[in-house]
Amino acid sequence: MKDAIQNTFNKWNEDKDFSGVFSVAGSDGVIFQQANGHRNKAEELPNDVDTVFGIASGTKLFTGLAVCKLIDEGKLSPEDKFCDVLTQDLGQIDSRVTIHQLLTHTSGVGEYIDEEADDMDEQLAALSHKYPCYLWTHLDYYLQMITPLPPKFEPDARYAYSNAGYILLGLVIEAVGGMPYQQYVQENIIIPCKLGRTGFYRMDALPANAALGYTQNEETEEWRANIFAMPIIGGSDGGIFTCAGDLDKLWRAIFSNKILSESMTQTFLKQQVMIDEEDGESYGLGVYRSVDADKIVYYAVGWDAGVSFFTSYFPRTDVTTSLLMNTNNGYYSLIWDLFNLLG
Repeated sequence: MKDAIQNTFNKWNEDKDFSGVFSVAGSDGVIFQQANGHRNKAEELPNDVDTVFGIASGTKLFTGLAVCKLIDEGKLSPEDKFCDVLTQDLGQIDSRVTIHQLLTHTSGVGEYIDEEADDMDEQLAALSHKYPCYLWTHLDYYLQMITPLPPKFEPDARYAYSNAGYILLGLVIEAVGGMPYQQYVQENIIIPCKLGRTGFYRMDALPANAALGYTQNEETEEWRANIFAMPIIGGSDGGIFTCAGDLDKLWRAIFSNKILSESMTQTFLKQQVMIDEEDGESYGLGVYRSVDADKIVYYAVGWDAGVSFFTSYFPRTDVTTSLLMNTNNGYYSLIWDLFNLLG
């Protein structure tokens, strides 16, 4: 298996300047790992297999688990209307939206980062100019970017990937869990699963062996760190830092029912909404899933300035794979090649 995995990775990496860590692990430990590039380009400090990376929207996996834990404990119901949980002024957000619709990206909530928009990059630049990223320290701060926006569509009308929806879920976690979102994830997922290198680290206070994310200026080809393009501390829609070893632990904790009860774990993993019927891609309650005949994979992905990420679990072979990068490179072809090999 190791040779096949290495060949698959090498084929994907032929035309890429890979900077990051790729890791594959089975129940008996690491099968294949490779680190390349630099976590700090100016100092030429290399990435290694224990380097922590920001994983952008991969954080939604943690948020989904946190919400499901509150449901598991009877403190929340999927059918609860989120507006009945929160006390903040929610502006134009549709009061009919439920927790389930937020979890499954079917709420239709107006998007402060609309990934369906053709001019998303321009919108994001204007947003960060108006709301400097060093001020994005608390989830309440995001509301001024979301509440004035009209809904995109009626609740449950369709699937549309929603960053705003997961910010609202973070606020729900704070209201019901009685503590800041980051602290709730720390106490209920990170610590119990012994994810020793995982955390919501501030961009201006990263720990040792943490990778800066890099983007390249198209005109000058100069590499620039992403510190002015990312929230100073991650929120419920993205921004946690982690490493390959911790992601393997997380998947195994999920599938051994360490975080949720067995019945809640199955609900978390179960298809809740179809994304692409032809490709067999669907969404659970914070996790992607793809099915093809007897093959199945569960995965999370992330993409932002200087961040490219995926992590996946293949039940049939009991294998986890993670790709953490601190530059922007495409990774979906590698996911599907690994699906064919390991699914």
